[in-house]
Amino acid sequence: MNPTVNPTLKPTASDRPLVRAIAVPDRAGRRQESPANIEPSLPFGSFARRTPGPLDGARLGRDDCRVANLEAPALVLASGSPRRKRLLEDMGLAFTIQPADVCEDALPSETPRALVERLALAKAGAIAAEHPHPTVVLGSDTVVVLGGDVLGKPRDPEHAVELLSRLVGQTHQVLTGVALMSGDGSLRKVVCVESRVVMRPAEQEELRRYVATGESLDKAGAYALQGEGRRFVVRVEGSETNVIGLPVDETFALLREAGFDPHLP
Repeated sequence: MNPTVNPTLKPTASDRPLVRAIAVPDRAGRRQESPANIEPSLPFGSFARRTPGPLDGARLGRDDCRVANLEAPALVLASGSPRRKRLLEDMGLAFTIQPADVCEDALPSETPRALVERLALAKAGAIAAEHPHPTVVLGSDTVVVLGGDVLGKPRDPEHAVELLSRLVGQTHQVLTGVALMSGDGSLRKVVCVESRVVMRPAEQEELRRYVATGESLDKAGAYALQGEGRRFVVRVEGSETNVIGLPVDETFALLREAGFDPHLP
């Protein structure tokens, strides 16, 4: 026999669900009781879902309230390269783009490694000077090296064919410098990553057809590993993203040290 509930009876204190208020820090750091986050007390060891509230994402203990959302520094990419932009986007980072305009000529007797590190720092520094702390600027520079000679970007299609003619059938190095810098100088880091690229032989006509696509004209060494230029590549020894223009693993490590939270694609 089912018990009958008298609708005229008011619930007693023992019938009411126990509630507890969660202390929420206000903007001044004081605790205040948050009615929006009052939730029923449950027996020990039991769990229940609730509607998400403003505390979601912050782990607050009963006696220890902390503000969890610490402001991350802003990030600026000092490059107009769509390849670097895409590689940074793949890390899940928010950033703005402000290309740096610096002279990329090598200094007398400057080694390729010293060149890319100097240019990466110069690009980052030129833009960082325009931003207040804690903005962080990422600068990068990539060169192709064959037999000790630095091969930059082609001046025109004929120069692109000339550069490719030197590379095919040979093994060359690709060096990329990556720098992080803040406007107040408190952050100044740079790394250099080197990869080796082995290319197959190719006839002049094939090289001209490739250059005619327009892909090679803004690339160091006049080819794009991520595009049609891969047809000439037998293998890459080392980081492929370094050859594309931004070594992901090393950039990831630099950004983590600077307080960002990237993820590897």
